[in-house]
Amino acid sequence: MSQQAQEFSGTVEIVRLGHAGDGVTADGLFVPGTVPGDVVRVKREGERGRLVELIEKGPARAIPACVHFGTCGGCALQHVERTAYLAWKRELVVTALKQRGFADVVVDDIHAVAPGTRRRANFKAQRRGAHVAFGFYEAGSRSLVDLTECPILVPEFVRLMPLLRRHLAKVLGANETAELLATMTDIGMDLALTLKRKREADLLMELSSIASAAGLARLSWNGEDVAIVETPSLRVGRFSVALPPGAFLQPTKEGERILQKLVLGGVEGARNVADLFAGCGTLALALAEHHTVHAVDSVATQVDALMVAARQGRARVTGETRDLFRRPLLATELARFDAVVLDPPRPGAAAQAKTLAQSKVAKVLYVSCSAASFARDARVLVDGGYRLERVRPIDQFLWSPHVELFAEFSR
Repeated sequence: MSQQAQEFSGTVEIVRLGHAGDGVTADGLFVPGTVPGDVVRVKREGERGRLVELIEKGPARAIPACVHFGTCGGCALQHVERTAYLAWKRELVVTALKQRGFADVVVDDIHAVAPGTRRRANFKAQRRGAHVAFGFYEAGSRSLVDLTECPILVPEFVRLMPLLRRHLAKVLGANETAELLATMTDIGMDLALTLKRKREADLLMELSSIASAAGLARLSWNGEDVAIVETPSLRVGRFSVALPPGAFLQPTKEGERILQKLVLGGVEGARNVADLFAGCGTLALALAEHHTVHAVDSVATQVDALMVAARQGRARVTGETRDLFRRPLLATELARFDAVVLDPPRPGAAAQAKTLAQSKVAKVLYVSCSAASFARDARVLVDGGYRLERVRPIDQFLWSPHVELFAEFSR
C-alpha cells in the first residue's frame, strides 16, 4: 500500500457490516463504529479507517445501550438497530456455511436472549494510585475501562463492582492487575481470582474479608478455595451439580434452556447417547432423564462433579476424562451409541468429526459457539455420509461478533 493511501483522509459511505461488526466501504476499508448508510469522515490507518466525524446517519444506526460503548472492548455492535443486527448475526452462520459448500442449507431465524442475563464474565482489576479500575479492556488494547454499568450482565455483577473496588484497593499493589472470573450460580456468586502472589496469611485474610463483605458463595485464588459459604451449584432438572472453580457454563440460563430443549428433541428415539465435551453436565444430565448417557470431557473436576450429581440422582450416566482433541472416540467406540452430542469450545471438534464420519452413529447433534469451526466440521460429517438437517442460531453473546448455534445431522 502506498504512503498516499495510508495517509488518506476524507469522506466515505459505509455499504455493509464486516464479519467482526465493523462498517465496510465499497473499496474494502473497515471503519469501526459505523453502520450501512453512514456517510463519515475518516482517517485511514493501514487497512482500517478511524472515524473522525459522522456526517450522515444510516437507517440502521441506533443509540447505544451503554455509556462505555465505543471505548470498552466488550461490545462491538450496540450502535446497530436490532433488526439489522440480528439479520447480520444470522448471516454470519449463512456465510460460514456457504464458504464450505452449504449454499442450500436452511438457517432458522435467530433467537436472541434478553440483555441483563449473562451470568459469566471475566473481569480485570488494576490498581491506579489509590483507586482500583474494574472492568474490561479496550478493543485491541491492554488499557482497562473502569465500568460503571454493563447492560449485558446480570444486575448482581454491576452491584458488586463498587465493593470489589474498595476491597481490592487493600490487596493490589501499584499498577498490579488481577483477573476475576465471576459466575452467578443457583446458590450465589462464585468468584475465581487469579493473582500472581506468594501464598501468605495476610493475603488470604484480605481475600476472606472480600468474600464475607460481598456475600459470595465461594472465593478461590489461583485455583485454591479461600472462602466457601455454600458450594456453588447448578440445577439441571432433578439434578444438582456442585461446580468446581472456573467450571464451564453456558453464558445465560435462557440459552442453556433453549439448547437443552433442542438437544432433547433431536435425540428422541435414541437409547444410548454420548455427550462429548460435556463440561459439568448441562446437556448430559438433561438427557439422563430419558436416556443412557456416556459423558466425556478433558477436565477431570468437571467430570467428577457431573458423576456425583448423576449418582445422587440415580441416573444412567457413565463418565470419562479424555482429551477429545488428541484422543477422539474411535468409530469402534462410537458403535454402541444411537446419537452423539457435541458441544466443543471455539476451535471446534475436527478430530472427533473425522471419526464420527467413519462411524455408523445415526444422529449427531452439534452445539457450537463458532460458525467457522462448525462449518468446517460439518463439511467433514457430510462428506462422511451425514445430512445436515437443521441449523438454529442463538444469540447468547449480545452485541458481539460471536454466535451460538445448534445443528442436527442424520444418516
